[in-house]
Amino acid sequence: MIPEVDIFVGNYTIIDQEVFELWVQGYAVGETVSVLQQRGELEAWGASLELATSDTADHYRTFGMLEKLLLTPPKLAEEWTFQLEPALQKMVIQKYYEFDDIVIREIIGKKLSGRTRKDLDDVAEKTGVLLRSCRRQFDNVKRIFKQVDEMTGSVVANIQASFLLPTHLAKKYAAIVFIINNRFETSKRKLNYLTCEDFCVCASQMMTSWTTAATTAPHCPPDTTHDDTDLDRDFLIELRDFKLLLDREKEHRNVTLSHLRGKIPDRMCSEVEGNFKTYSRGIINIGCSLNNSRDLRDFFIDAVEKVVDPCRQARWKSAELQIFLQVYADAGSALDIMTKKRRGKSDHNLRGTWERSPRLNDPSFIKCQGGTVSTLPGNVQSQQITDSQAWNSRSIGLVQLARSV
Repeated sequence: MIPEVDIFVGNYTIIDQEVFELWVQGYAVGETVSVLQQRGELEAWGASLELATSDTADHYRTFGMLEKLLLTPPKLAEEWTFQLEPALQKMVIQKYYEFDDIVIREIIGKKLSGRTRKDLDDVAEKTGVLLRSCRRQFDNVKRIFKQVDEMTGSVVANIQASFLLPTHLAKKYAAIVFIINNRFETSKRKLNYLTCEDFCVCASQMMTSWTTAATTAPHCPPDTTHDDTDLDRDFLIELRDFKLLLDREKEHRNVTLSHLRGKIPDRMCSEVEGNFKTYSRGIINIGCSLNNSRDLRDFFIDAVEKVVDPCRQARWKSAELQIFLQVYADAGSALDIMTKKRRGKSDHNLRGTWERSPRLNDPSFIKCQGGTVSTLPGNVQSQQITDSQAWNSRSIGLVQLARSV
């Protein structure tokens, strides 16, 4: 008796985008067929369950072979076995490297080790994302991290060159690499309410102005030899000089209040007058401690405890808090102490460092998104902040942290 076999013959590789997306999401063949059936795909095409299963299994075999090339995307364009149109190549690469924020949120606070990978079943259970997908996302992060870890220059450009990812996705991975590379603590319970997007926004801003590749680094002219995942240690040391502001706290408060009255309700002016020390010292002390590796790793925790929590307890409205932080910044910049020369730097005063700094001693800006109050001590413009909202285009935001107050 001659056995029955299914034979598929083709030239250009056919990728069913819907099936591919389900494969990327971790569905098995039977699960994918069930999903397609529920969506009415089988009925629309007049396909039997047996035919749909056979066709899906063939797609999965193709995807399995294609996956070996997706680990190094540039090879995909050189491969003759899988002849894909350029647009289709871009689609499969992007879909394969896309990730779920809730999964990456669980990964960024941990080492990219085999033990962490073995524990991904807990992540799958917690997030509701299939284990196969969690493993793919973990492996992608680890692969990209290892690839760009020893490279210099723009990490976004390096990721795009090595993995052919679109800019928006490369920027997300760059932020993740930055967080992992600098070992920021993100897994403490106090930080549980922060999303992957919150951390990525902050990391992107840090990369813009706190690293050796920053255009504002006077002693580190930007070029391809500088890595925008390495923090500028000289700059972090310079931030310690802002402790001098603590000696001028009363003057700083008075100038702030004089410019603040009439711009926010009297109740909040009284709040500033009574708790100025809490706000100002919280911001300044974080900046002054960033040169210490342990304090740097605890940056997000300190920001929540010393800045965000007091603002939340005082029930600041985002618009009012934005005004206060801007006035606070301008008042600090106007103090005559800002003309003081930095130690050992006869050609540069404190104001120069202040303008580049994370503005931990200076204005923070508030970015409101979907009911979220994002507190970013600093004043670097991002693409999401208009000129009127930015404090100073040369400085940087601290962290997208606070929720609605």
